[in-house]
Amino acid sequence: MVLKTASLPEVILAIVKSKGTERSFSGEYDQFGEPGTYLCRQCGLALFRSQSKFHSGCGWPSFDEELPNAVLRKSDADGCRTEILCIRCHAHLGHVFEGERLTAKNTRHCVNSLSLDFVSDLTVMDTEEAIFAAGCFWGVEYLFKQLPGVLKIEVGYTGGHLDNPSYQSICSDNTGHYEAVRILYDPNQLSFEEVAKYFFEIHDPTQVDGQGPDRAQQYLSAAFYYDDSQKKVIQELISQLISKGFSIVTQVLPVSAFWRAEDYHQDYYTKHQKTPYCHCYIKRFG
Repeated sequence: MVLKTASLPEVILAIVKSKGTERSFSGEYDQFGEPGTYLCRQCGLALFRSQSKFHSGCGWPSFDEELPNAVLRKSDADGCRTEILCIRCHAHLGHVFEGERLTAKNTRHCVNSLSLDFVSDLTVMDTEEAIFAAGCFWGVEYLFKQLPGVLKIEVGYTGGHLDNPSYQSICSDNTGHYEAVRILYDPNQLSFEEVAKYFFEIHDPTQVDGQGPDRAQQYLSAAFYYDDSQKKVIQELISQLISKGFSIVTQVLPVSAFWRAEDYHQDYYTKHQKTPYCHCYIKRFG
């Protein structure tokens, strides 16, 4: 299990760690209705299936059933309500209410959207996460979506010193951010080593000033690690490539806050029916 606390912006930490509450009717998943699975945003454990979601009108995502052994209940500090937490990492989710007769199961898990991730998979039970920078994030996202076992990809910004950066601000080349991708994958189908190998094979890890024609700090190659295990895998893969004669310039850095990019950057090439101009798959490992 990778605990994602290091990559969570303060607005999410205020919910999952400090037991805050997002403003009603403001959350991404309040009116959301696609089929799939809702995960703990902090550790990736599957919590709820879309079949259990219903519109309660309360302003927060509502579920009338959790997955087995996924949600912990405890008395809230106010002495009146029942708090619900991820059973594995104890991230705060929200509260549970019974007896309202809103569904046949007579239960409402009232959950903050910011406590959740969503993947379009109805069977996954657990997920892992990786963050990489490999040039323009449009192309990196496009190619990672083709890797079986990848469940979700977000493009965004990481590694810099400015909170909640915009695309315009990072293009000034003075915020220290990289264009990056946040990848959720099924550990029963993919290992972190396989994900990291693919990262090294879909971009040029020897280019020192960017990627392809894109030259700036934001386009540099970087692999971010959550823990020593991920760091060791990345370093071993770099050693393998160096032994093959590659002059690897990929930076190996600890994970820091990942800021989701603007909506128009998400799934860019699919939306515009284009293909990457500076990324392609080249097999580099045996």
